[in-house]
Amino acid sequence: MIVEYIRYKVADSDGLVRAYQLAAQSLEASVHCLGFELSRCSESATEFTLRIEWDSADGHLKGFRSSPEFRSFFAAIQPFVKDIQEMRHYELTDVRWSRS
Repeated sequence: MIVEYIRYKVADSDGLVRAYQLAAQSLEASVHCLGFELSRCSESATEFTLRIEWDSADGHLKGFRSSPEFRSFFAAIQPFVKDIQEMRHYELTDVRWSRS
């Protein structure tokens, strides 16, 4: 598994949330997407972080990006691509804990 983080700073916060509500359908339909969440910064309502869990880097970069799901995903979020501050992939370490 690989985790992608995308940081946004946007002028239209509500628009970004609506775009990802629509784009969520494409992520859910992808066999390569294992889960996702969009978080809004509590100190700055115009900043967001999207976290997407992918089965692998290839699953994301080759599988999802060449799929019909990507086309509909990109159509939904395209107005906000210019607002991306950072987009990176991370590998999990064994240092973690959760109450859930």
